[in-house]
Amino acid sequence: MHDNQSQRLQLRKLIRQRRQQLSPAQQQQAANDLVSQALALPALNNSQHIALYLANDSELDTFPLIQTLWQQGKQLYLPVLHPFAAGYLLFVRYDQDTLLYPNRFGIPEPLAECHRLLPVDQLDIIFTPLVAFDLKGNRLGMGGGFYDRTLSQLPTKSRSKVIGLAYNCQQVDAVPCEAWDIPLNKVITPGEYFDFRSMITP
Repeated sequence: MHDNQSQRLQLRKLIRQRRQQLSPAQQQQAANDLVSQALALPALNNSQHIALYLANDSELDTFPLIQTLWQQGKQLYLPVLHPFAAGYLLFVRYDQDTLLYPNRFGIPEPLAECHRLLPVDQLDIIFTPLVAFDLKGNRLGMGGGFYDRTLSQLPTKSRSKVIGLAYNCQQVDAVPCEAWDIPLNKVITPGEYFDFRSMITP
């Protein structure tokens, strides 16, 4: 196996184990702290169309944040596996009464109805899941490449802000990168807000 691939697999295993070792009380506290961190984001006030995801595989629980954003009148969208373009995601409007159905990975998602779709470049904020991140903004996902492929469609000067969500324990020294990986400008954890563009020295 390619060295980089092997490193990525090992890192995924390690960080997923770290997440799984968090107690229910720690997970709940982290989910609540995430809400405070997200609400402190200046970009959130001016954003109306926001993509999130439902936690899976011991990911940081986003539901308290989802409920808070609904209360603020934001329009929320969930990722849906593209029915025709394999490996890509669509974003579908998610309301409190939206019915969800398990996809082929067992992750609940809404039906991809045309009138509820929003093109990715019209989203103000796209909150993405991740397995690991480093201080250069490199993101390691689950390995399917769905977000990397989908986000690669964004125009270079897109107004969409892509922000990773993670536990603090998912930060690592260095993510082994591949050419197709899309780096993040920002990551929010329950304890910290990282803006990687401000960390890059000229």
